[in-house]
Amino acid sequence: MWPDIPASWADLPFFQNDWNRLQAELDAESGWQPPRDQVFRALHLTPRDRVRVVILGQDPYHTAGRATGLAFSFPPGTPPRDSLKNILTELETDLGIPRVSGDLSGWAEQGVLLLNTVLTVPVGRAHGHKRRGWERLVSQVLAAVAGDGPRAFLLWGGPAQKLCRTLPRDGHLFLETAHPSPLSVYRGFYGSRPFSAVNDWLAGQGERPIDWAR
Repeated sequence: MWPDIPASWADLPFFQNDWNRLQAELDAESGWQPPRDQVFRALHLTPRDRVRVVILGQDPYHTAGRATGLAFSFPPGTPPRDSLKNILTELETDLGIPRVSGDLSGWAEQGVLLLNTVLTVPVGRAHGHKRRGWERLVSQVLAAVAGDGPRAFLLWGGPAQKLCRTLPRDGHLFLETAHPSPLSVYRGFYGSRPFSAVNDWLAGQGERPIDWAR
């Protein structure tokens, strides 16, 4: 069953101009994830007026049963692997937080928008739903967030950085590094200390820090 359109994002043109077509295409196709009721999970858990930080992923995990609707997050009880394991390794190095849970919903509930550039993927076929229309939604979300006030953007890897290239920079924090995947994590992600940098920046804005252990 499809979820409701997230109320705080419902005025984005995507939902009037593109969603009905894309929804029909997905209804006609089987074997993709996350489940329908989790496709807009990032937008539901982090309403527009609560966004403080954006972490931009690529497409959801294509391993069966792993996609949760939140970028980089794993299902509860599933040990983190690959990119997420590397992210949590950097978190421990940065802030001394030995996090073992791969469920990042606690971050989303604190205003960390965990958004993928594509919101669905065929099982076993990475990037299989690229250029189906999700990129328009994500571009509109990013433009809205950047226009709402100072925000922190963690852009890991070339695709995330490219998608945000035209966003205004004044007042925002942009942290751009290599992607945390096993193929690129040693090219600048390790040692980048993004979590402390975000909390230091939030403190400078007079905002509470993110509890990255949550």
